[in-house]
Amino acid sequence: MQKEYISKVLQFRGSHYEFGLFQGEKIRNSPLLSRRERQWRLYKPKFKIDVKEARLAYKDYAPGLWEELEGLSDSLEMPMEQVLRDFGGYRVPGPKSGCSTVVSKDYIVRNYDYLPSTYDGRYVLFQPTDKGYATIGPSQRIVGRMDGMNEHGLSIAYNFTHRKDPGLGFICHAIGRIVLEQAKDTEEAVELLKELPHRHSFTYLVLDQKGEKRTVEATPRKIKVHSASLCTNHFHVQKKENRNFIQESLKRLQALEENWREYYSVSESFSLLNDPTKGIFVEEYKNWAGTIHTSAYVPKKLEAHITLGTGPSRTIIPFKDWLLGHDVKVQEIIGQIKTDIPFAYTE
Repeated sequence: MQKEYISKVLQFRGSHYEFGLFQGEKIRNSPLLSRRERQWRLYKPKFKIDVKEARLAYKDYAPGLWEELEGLSDSLEMPMEQVLRDFGGYRVPGPKSGCSTVVSKDYIVRNYDYLPSTYDGRYVLFQPTDKGYATIGPSQRIVGRMDGMNEHGLSIAYNFTHRKDPGLGFICHAIGRIVLEQAKDTEEAVELLKELPHRHSFTYLVLDQKGEKRTVEATPRKIKVHSASLCTNHFHVQKKENRNFIQESLKRLQALEENWREYYSVSESFSLLNDPTKGIFVEEYKNWAGTIHTSAYVPKKLEAHITLGTGPSRTIIPFKDWLLGHDVKVQEIIGQIKTDIPFAYTE
């Protein structure tokens, strides 16, 4: 069945703490909260929350995000332990998912593949007045970002590899947000990714306004950096870290290799990834690997593109204008996918 779904466009300029308060008000009556509470009743968390340890980690690597979590805690009247469980990105399980990404010297285009019932349905523009760079991108667990771009044009996307042998550290969506807020170019992003503690194994793809791109294969044990234009859900360098079963990932990579060309425009690449007939856009929603959105970032233009599901309608947001103080007129992004799985923000 075709299901229509919505991503709300949220715009905020202010401190991280104020942003936390604002977001708490937005989700206070949302099914996001009750759904997560039901989730923990059904599935006992396979981790422990150490608030002191998490606070130290955030204070070291992302003090602004800690203040945002404090704002959420105060707004929702929720203890920090619960805020960290539901929204924090330190020492908590990361998702298993798909994702396919293309990076040229001019843009990043990626498919975000995951389970609809985990999707926040929030596309966020935030310009902090206290610390960190302004950012744009879809949120994950409210505070995190699954892909995005900052005011300097630095863009990032991540692809899942595996969750075996986890370490103490941040998970993917928190890492994406930290990099966007603190790194102005690819060189700084790579150094930060090397420094951050990683809980799980992901590939992070970064691109800046100079056209410098890097592929960072990150595990709790080792970081390897190379430069590739195409990425799915396995490592190219750290092959011993890959899962035993990567045939589906290899199949999507082959589809990219056969259909994508380096000279493609962002529109041509976007259409390729968003087309269900090409073997890259996938509809395995019940297997936690269906394409929920296709997004693109064009650093030199400070422009962001997104489509929910598949179709001809693509929302293009002029982030450059927003940074100059002109609010985005788009209030929501609407799309359709073939699934009967409910979204996290709906009953």
